Amino acid sequence: MPRSVNHVASRAKRKRILKLTRGYFGARKNVWTVAKNTWEKGLTYAYRDRKNKKRNFRALWIQRINAAARIEGLSYSALMGKLAQAGIEINRKVLADLAVNNPEAFKAIVEKVK
Repeated sequence: MPRSVNHVASRAKRKRILKLTRGYFGARKNVWTVAKNTWEKGLTYAYRDRKNKKRNFRALWIQRINAAARIEGLSYSALMGKLAQAGIEINRKVLADLAVNNPEAFKAIVEKVK
């Protein structure tokens, strides 16, 4: 009896991954083993960078808050310490947005904690 390999399913799987690798450079788009390895590695990069994205945005918010705080005569760490002492619970994302888009509101928060 001949061996059954379910060619329809295995071909479909290869086609699906090759479709996902369209636009890649060189053999990465059309050679099965190279394309599969590239696609798998891309998934690991995507997983890693979803975590790094959060890290990068937090660093950006801190830089923006620090720049705006220094204009008001405080350092970032001093501002965050005074916010905690005053009991003002505002996260860095919102604080950075205020610093960039609404400097008057940021200044009011700084004056309240001084």
